[in-house]
Order: sequence, then structure tokens, then C-alpha cells
Amino acid sequence: MSKQEAFLQYINNGYTFKGEHFKLGCAMLDGEVVKGADVFLPLKTLNRHGLIAGATGTGKTKTLQVIAEGLSDASVPVLMMDIKGDLSGIAAAGTSNAKIEERYAKIGGSWTSAGYPVELLTLSHEKGARLRATVSEFGPVLLSKILELNDTQAGLVAMIFKYCDDNKLPLLDLKDFKKVLQFVSDEGKKELEKDYGKISTTSTGTILRKVIELEQQGATVFFGEKSFEVDDLMHIGDDGRGVISIVRVADIQDRPKLFSTFMLSLLAELYATLPEEGDMDKPKLVMFIDEAHLIFQEASDALLQQIETIVKLIRSKGVGIFFCTQNPMDVPPSVLGQLGLKVQHALRAFTANDRKTIKQTAENYPLSDYYKTDELLTQIGIGEALVTCLSEKGTPTPLAATMLTSPRSRMDILSDDEMEALVAKSKLVRKYNQEIDSDSAYEILTAKLEEAAEKSKEEEEAKPAKGRQKEEKGIFETIVTSSAARQAGRTAANIITRSLLGALGLGGRSSKKKGTSWF
Repeated sequence: MSKQEAFLQYINNGYTFKGEHFKLGCAMLDGEVVKGADVFLPLKTLNRHGLIAGATGTGKTKTLQVIAEGLSDASVPVLMMDIKGDLSGIAAAGTSNAKIEERYAKIGGSWTSAGYPVELLTLSHEKGARLRATVSEFGPVLLSKILELNDTQAGLVAMIFKYCDDNKLPLLDLKDFKKVLQFVSDEGKKELEKDYGKISTTSTGTILRKVIELEQQGATVFFGEKSFEVDDLMHIGDDGRGVISIVRVADIQDRPKLFSTFMLSLLAELYATLPEEGDMDKPKLVMFIDEAHLIFQEASDALLQQIETIVKLIRSKGVGIFFCTQNPMDVPPSVLGQLGLKVQHALRAFTANDRKTIKQTAENYPLSDYYKTDELLTQIGIGEALVTCLSEKGTPTPLAATMLTSPRSRMDILSDDEMEALVAKSKLVRKYNQEIDSDSAYEILTAKLEEAAEKSKEEEEAKPAKGRQKEEKGIFETIVTSSAARQAGRTAANIITRSLLGALGLGGRSSKKKGTSWF
């Protein structure tokens, strides 16, 4: 048996799967494509997470696009973090060219253009459905993590949430939280300390400053109503393909606090909401984070800890998380070790540190009799990559230098007019892009404090001097009566929600009522 025949058998044995799968490309030997050495990805193990890495310009984003298309074709919903703003073209059909024709002549098969069902989402005022969560639903654990509070300060935040739960004061946005924080450190301090313990003015001042810092990074637009429902990420299009939800975050990549806030709430909500599934034939949702090195470089310790925890646990919920980054060493080792699929594009060796990185990267891949991995990492071309994944049995597949298939959708962005048309027909935009400012803690406290002050003034004027020593209603009692009672339904489930995953340092809610879910 010749070397090429042995290689063909080697690849076919490693990449032949019984369950659903799709083609990623064709394996190469000595720089040449071996016809028939097809490299497939099994859907069954794509909830074991993955990594797409490589230097700038080597084709990482196109590989991400190919995998997202394969998942959508298999009726798997996809969520993509579009940090560079270059993924929207997946909604439009691509066009063929000489390079695509040449590629398919080598790897076999045929190329057909196709646009995919896409929903555009945004954290700011960009085009797309707005993603929001209320402060109350976000919970004290996650809020303390994102504000990077110490144990004493985190305990005070938990006390504030408990007080608001007990007294039907909905915390919808950051101005609600700030108002309650100011109240407990001033007018309401004495009343609260009777039931909830000592309140440190120093701690409340520190928390307030950190909330203001969060506001300066744009978090005001994230907290509020209407809360986004995780179920809206799980849609299947009318044609049976999975909907690809693209979160456009290009305008917040320089605001790590805001992005961390969103990521923490999203990961916690996915984990808390979805039921245990065990081993499934295909994932329920696959999430791609493009330019993930921007996240890891700027992420708080809380976000890193959260990602590590989620990556370890969320597989059992049927969710896969894929990181797309320039250098695999950008991903923390604790996370990297959990990634089943690895697609490694070329790396560049310009410095001694680059050569060290290449050597470390090569050691993360299975040994092969057919490749010198460290040398090959600098030699593979654009649209080519070293690939290994988990087989249906959970074992690593052979390392394959692969010429990848091309995206069927547009390898460019949508125009402004195309984006407007996509947003105009979106049901999610109509559902979530309404500005809602319900009566909440801010309005209730402000109104009642004014009412209490006015009432006190009138009574003082009406009573004789000696009668003014008579005991009046406390501020606490005044505030929690009247219209506050009407807010009971809005916060009734939050205590159970926020305590579900406390032991893991997570937030979220384990069950939903229609119209009251959150990220």
C-alpha cells in the first residue's frame, strides 16, 4: 500500500460517522489534496465546544461562517458575537469566482450559493433587536461580580436586593438601583438596620462609584425592559434551517465592562434556563465568539471564572461554545483543555516568542506520522487549517491538514439598505425595540419620599407645639404602601431565580413565564 493510500484509509477511518455530519474540507498530504480524504464534522459532539485560531488574514472568519452554515442546514440555531462587524453577509447569497471553482475542483463536490435566515441583535442603538435585562433579574451575585466588589460590599448588594424583594420595589434599570442605594445610606438607613443589619456608608459610596463607572461604559442601554427571552435564540426558520442570530457588538469592543455584563448574563441565563439533555444527536444551540482574544485580554476575573465554569457545565444542556481568536494561547489553559474541535489556521513566526507559541500550539494536537506539526503551522495557506475533533465515541480524530470548503453565503457585509430591509421584517425588532419605563423603585421611592415630606410638613403646621412629639409613621412604612403593592407580581419569582446557581457563582433563572425572561 502506497503512502497516499495509507493516508486515505487513515483519514477515512477517523472521519467516518454514523450520525448527522457535514463536510468541512478535504485532507492534504505533502501539500497536495488527496481526493476522497473528506473531513467531516459530527453534529453529535459539537456541544463539546471548539477553537478556531490563526493569524490575521488566514481565513478564520470564513471557517466560522462555513461551520455556522453547516449547523443551520442541520436545523441547529446559531448565536454569533460579531465583534468586527463583518458577519452580516451570511444573510445574503454568495457569488462564485475562479478561486472557488479551483478549490472545489481539488476537494470535490459542488458549490451552490445560499443566503441564511438571520436575526440581527444589538446591545446599543445599532440596527437590530435590542438585548436587555432588568437589574432585578440580573441578580446580586452577577452584579457584584461585574462591579468587582469585595465580600462586604457584595453582602450589602444582596441585602438591597432582599429589601426590594420584601417590599415590592422592582429594580428595572440602574437608576432604580442607585436610588435604593442612596436611600439605604440616608433616609432609610435607620429603618433598614433594624431588620437587615449594619449598613456601612463607606461601602455604599464605593458601590455607587462603581455603578457610575459601569454607566459610563454604556450599561444604561442594557439594563431595563423589555427583557430578552432566551427562547428567541432557538428559532428554526420556515424552511427548516436554524436561525443564525448575530449580536452586533463592534461598537462596544472598547468597553469591556459592558461586554462582560452582557456575557455574564447570557451565559448564566443559558445555563439556568435550559434543561439537562445529556448526549444529544445534535446541539440545541451553538455560540461563536469571534475575535475572542479581545474578550480574554480585557475580561474581568469574574468573566473568566464564569466562562470556565460554563464551558465545563453547559455541554450537558446541549449548547456548544466556539472561540475564534488569533493565537490559541490567548485562551486560558483551563478553557482550552475543554475544547473538543480545533481548527488551526497558519501562524506567523516573526519573533522568538512567536516560535515558542508555535511549538506550544503543536503540542496541543494529536501526534501524526504524516505531519511535522510545528513546521506545518507556518506553511499552510489561506483557507487551509489543521483539524481535529471528537469522534462520536468521544475520542480525538486524527490530525488532518485540510483544504476547507468555501462559505455559500456572501463573504462580505450587508449594505445599509439590505440591513434596513432585514430589520424591517424582523419580528424580534417589533417585539423588543419599544422603550418602556414602568413605575419601579426610582419612581416609587421618589414619590413616597416627597409624599412623606409634604405630609410631615402639613402635620407640623397643623399641630400644637407639644403635640409634635407624637410618633409618626416611619419612612419605611410609608414607602412600602400604596402603589408599591401593585408591583408585587414583577419581582415575586426573583428570589428563587437568583439563588438557583449561587453555589456555582452563577445567576439566571431556571424557569420562565412567557414575556418575563431575561439574559
